[in-house]
Amino acid sequence: MILGLDPGTRKCGYALLESVGSAPILLGIAPLAQLASALETIVRVHAVDIVALGRGTNSAHVATILASLGLPHALVDERETTLRARGRFFRDHPPRGWKRLVPRGMLLPDRPVDDYAALLIAERYLTDI
Repeated sequence: MILGLDPGTRKCGYALLESVGSAPILLGIAPLAQLASALETIVRVHAVDIVALGRGTNSAHVATILASLGLPHALVDERETTLRARGRFFRDHPPRGWKRLVPRGMLLPDRPVDDYAALLIAERYLTDI
């Protein structure tokens, strides 16, 4: 299984999946201060083969957390993942009511989409190997 991570300044999105196109097993967002604890829980429950870590903000800090937990990781280009994550979010959660009339490019999700960005990072890793 692949664990995708989208590290940010204050929080980190994560997504666990088996293959490209498969439904994610787990999606979530953890504050950076609680990331190590969240990762320990994930690894205890699921057999994570490798972590696909977005190469961007705070990736060096998150890499040290992964190393302390003994998790192998690969850095993945995370260009345009936030923008694409919005589209993926709206595909999974279509707008309702009057919002369905607004062009999707003009809509903003009602919550952070760092978990969807992590999903895209994991899928990018799987397609690049």
